[in-house]
Amino acid sequence: MRLGLNLGYWGAGMDADNLSVVREADRLGYAVCWAAEAYGSDAATVLSWVAAHTERIDVGSAIFQIPGRAPAMTAMTAATLDTLSGGRFRLGLGVSGPQVSEGWYGVRFDHPLARTREYVEIVRKVLARERLEHQGDHWTLPLPDGPGKPLKLTVHPARERIPIYVAAVGPKNLEQTGEIADGALVLFFSPAHAEQTTISHLRAGRERAGQTLDGFDVVPSVPLAVGDDLEALADQFRPYTALYVGGMGSRRQNFYNRLAQRMGYEEEAAEIQKHYLSGDRAAAEAAVPMRLIDDTALLGQVDRLADRMTRYAEAGVTTLSVFPGGATLDQRLAGLRAAAEALDRAGLG
Repeated sequence: MRLGLNLGYWGAGMDADNLSVVREADRLGYAVCWAAEAYGSDAATVLSWVAAHTERIDVGSAIFQIPGRAPAMTAMTAATLDTLSGGRFRLGLGVSGPQVSEGWYGVRFDHPLARTREYVEIVRKVLARERLEHQGDHWTLPLPDGPGKPLKLTVHPARERIPIYVAAVGPKNLEQTGEIADGALVLFFSPAHAEQTTISHLRAGRERAGQTLDGFDVVPSVPLAVGDDLEALADQFRPYTALYVGGMGSRRQNFYNRLAQRMGYEEEAAEIQKHYLSGDRAAAEAAVPMRLIDDTALLGQVDRLADRMTRYAEAGVTTLSVFPGGATLDQRLAGLRAAAEALDRAGLG
């Protein structure tokens, strides 16, 4: 199992420290640094900046939003980043959610699985430098009865195959991800519930493609905080957990709320969502049970982190991406170092 670093969204309040954090992760031998986008900073610009200031660590999009870019543009961006970074780019894709897709991009959030499948097909075709022709339900390239013609990517990526990851939460999305992608990006991954909520669905998709999970990258992003007071450490991530379980979507459609329910937190998920959607974020955060945070995070000193990492590895994780908590740069750097030490202590590196 390898370690990764998740920077989250640029503009989240720790921008001045991010370069120091990434460089330390690079020095410590972390495998990859991921950057996200929603409706603020874009991930491509952040990743080009990170790649320019590092030497070995891979850079990955977690995610590029499918409704925000034509698939050929995503392939162009991936090829450019792979070339500029010397073959260190990983392409993470996702459909985002209905609020962002329809409210920010003006793209209907319909048929997300079919859209993702076609999108990945087109991106792979472009990156393979084939002439681009596609006849699907959601994209037709070139457009018929016009001046368009099949074109081929003019630049050469550093590698023959850039790995493609898909952000997946629900069972059907996970199964399709196992079938069409090289890896899965997941949130709120609990080792205790992993087989039921995640791994079994990925395995089914791999089997449908005639493959196994060998070589498939399972990548959860996991909050990390180092210290002795577990309750205090967990409190750092209450706003994050409440946002996703309670507010990342509508009452009718929130993928993370459903995931929490599948992990056995039906009543708690409903309570968090009720408070969050009514505007009482403090009550939503207070309703997040400590056990849910501890189930889906790395909390404690090095020995406890090592034990938890062993459970993640046994559950099928191949790259464990951490986003270190802490109010200061020193705390975030200490978290990175503690995670690296824990990985060695667990004998997983």
